[in-house]
Amino acid sequence: MTRVAGIDCGTNSIRLLIADVDLEAGTLTDVTRQMTVVRLGQGVDRTGEFAAEALERTFAATDDYAAQCREAGVQAIRFVATSATRDARNRDVFLDGVRERLGVTPEVITGDEEARLSFRGATSVLDASHDAPYLVVDLGGGSTEVVLGTAEPDAAHSMDVGCVRMTERHLVSDPPEPDEIAAATADIHEAIDVAFEGVPIERTRTLVGLAGSITTVTAHALGLHAYDRDRINGAVLPIDLAIQACDELLHSSRDSRAAMGFMHPGRVDVIGAGALVWRTLMGRVREAVHAAGGELPHVVTSEHDILDGIAFSAAERL
Repeated sequence: MTRVAGIDCGTNSIRLLIADVDLEAGTLTDVTRQMTVVRLGQGVDRTGEFAAEALERTFAATDDYAAQCREAGVQAIRFVATSATRDARNRDVFLDGVRERLGVTPEVITGDEEARLSFRGATSVLDASHDAPYLVVDLGGGSTEVVLGTAEPDAAHSMDVGCVRMTERHLVSDPPEPDEIAAATADIHEAIDVAFEGVPIERTRTLVGLAGSITTVTAHALGLHAYDRDRINGAVLPIDLAIQACDELLHSSRDSRAAMGFMHPGRVDVIGAGALVWRTLMGRVREAVHAAGGELPHVVTSEHDILDGIAFSAAERL
C-alpha cells in the first residue's frame, strides 16, 4: 500500500484526498476526503485574472491541506489545477503560492487530461451491473468534461461551461429570469454540439455523472434531508426524475436552496446553473441514444471522480 495525496483545485472548490493505494489490486482506500469552497474562479470569465481575495481563500485551504498531508505521512502529493487556472493570465501568482506551501509543482492540466483522470476515478468502482460503454460527465465550475470508453477512454472533450461560469455569465436574477435561462441554455447547446462532434455519445450504455452539482441534484432527487455520501454514491436514478430535480433547483430562490439540508453553503449560488447544464446534457444524450435505436432510462451518480484518478496517478509515479 502506498499513501498518497491528490488535490484537485477547480473553479469553485479545492478538494483533498489522502488515500492508501494498492496498484496491484487496483484499489484505493480513503484516509480522508475533503472539500473547501474557495471560488478561485471568481470573476475570471469576465476579467481573465484571479481576484486577490480568491487567491487568499485558496492559499488558506492549501495551508490546511499541507498540514494534513504532513500529519498523515503521505509519500507523494499531486496537485492538479483545472479550468479557472487555464484561463487566468496571472496564474503564476497562484502556482508559485501553492509551490511554496506544498513543496510540489502544481500541474495545470488540459481538459483532455482532466477527462481521462475523471474517467479513471469514476469507472474504478463500477461493477458488471452497469453496461459499457460508459459516458462519464464531470460537471465543474468552469468546464464540463465528457468522456466515453470502457476500460480506457475512447473519446473525450472539455467544454467551457460550468456552474460558476454560467451563473456569472447569465443567471444573475433570483430566481433566474426566463431570458437568462434561455441564453444560458443556448450557450450550453452550442458547447454540446461541438463536444458531440468528436465523442460518439450515441454508443452510450451507462451515463455516469460526477462532481458537486450532480451529487447535489442527486441528493434532491433522493429526497435527502442531509448530504449522505453513501446514499448518493452509486445511486441509479430514472432520467426523468433527475431532470425534474434539476428543474426544481433551477427555478427555486436562493433562500429556498439555502434551506435545503443537503446543500453545501458554497454551492447555493451556483447550483441552478449546474442543474441546467446537467439537465441539458442528460436530454441530449438520451435523444442521441434513442435516435441510434438504444435506450437510456437511467443515470448513475458517482462520488468517485478526478480525485481518485489523481491519487492513482500519484502512486504510479513513485
